[in-house]
Amino acid sequence: MNTRGDYAHPEPVAAATVAVVTPPPVVDLPRESAVSWGAILAGAIAAAALSLILVILGVGLGLSSVSPWSFEGVTAETFGWSSIAWLTFTAIAASGLGGYLAGRLRTKWSNLHGDETYFRDTAHGFVSWAVATLLTAALLTSAIGGILGAGAKVAGATAGAAASTAGGIAAAGAGSAAMGNEEGDVQYWVDSLFRANPTAAQPAPPVGPADAAAPPAPPVNGAPPPPRPMPGADRRADSREVRTEVNRIIVNSLKSDTMDPADTQYLGQLVATQTGMSQAEAQARVTDVQTRLRAALDNAKQQAKQAADDARKATAYAALWLFITLLIGAFIASLSATWGGRRRDL
Repeated sequence: MNTRGDYAHPEPVAAATVAVVTPPPVVDLPRESAVSWGAILAGAIAAAALSLILVILGVGLGLSSVSPWSFEGVTAETFGWSSIAWLTFTAIAASGLGGYLAGRLRTKWSNLHGDETYFRDTAHGFVSWAVATLLTAALLTSAIGGILGAGAKVAGATAGAAASTAGGIAAAGAGSAAMGNEEGDVQYWVDSLFRANPTAAQPAPPVGPADAAAPPAPPVNGAPPPPRPMPGADRRADSREVRTEVNRIIVNSLKSDTMDPADTQYLGQLVATQTGMSQAEAQARVTDVQTRLRAALDNAKQQAKQAADDARKATAYAALWLFITLLIGAFIASLSATWGGRRRDL
């Protein structure tokens, strides 16, 4: 056994080094809103203001291009197409401005995919157009209501007039005749019945008492003068009563398709008595007046129906073109918003 102490000393062992990794603090980033309402409202207000300005300008240009005088100003067709073109231009200009502002003024989004940014810009433009449309409708409520409701009101009024033309004339004429009014609704046709026949011999005026306003004749051989006629016993009063009766007969005949034969014969007798015509000629005149009267009423009905149909077509065309114009405005606003958003992200 070796007892010497000359063993080699072992080398010292190095101390182990431990690396401590400290994670960075987590900072919560502010959440970005997908909708920039400030930019949307700014674009909508700008679009509504521009729409109002252009509409007022269009009204001024339109009124300056038409005239109530004949052969002056543009035609109705030209005026209609010009109005449509101006409304379309107004929608494109106002919607384009509002959409561009909504896209250009919105918040810049970070860490978004390109498609998502494109979708958000499109949505901003569409919402801006919707708000602008509501604002414009609120500002122009009376004007829009007049444009869309005028045709319907005229159509309803003229249709009602067409349906009640004969009935209304009959009722009004009957009422005026019952009150003794000489100016009835069919007074013209009554006058045409009693027009003098130039080919017939005029009947001699009947010999009657002297005029009521003339002074009394001096007595002859001491006899008293003849009595003055009673008030209302002259021929003019009789003629007014006859015409009033004829008015009632004609008005009553309008309630049916033809006049009663007994009424036709009776009117012929009255016309023959008043004009000196023969009975056959008088009845022929009554028939002719009835035919022309009903033709005039039918013509009035046709004109009223035509006016109602024209108003209906005008209202339908105005509504359809307004719908198309709004769609064009929505598309332009969305497209302009994507363009403004791209410029914002440069």
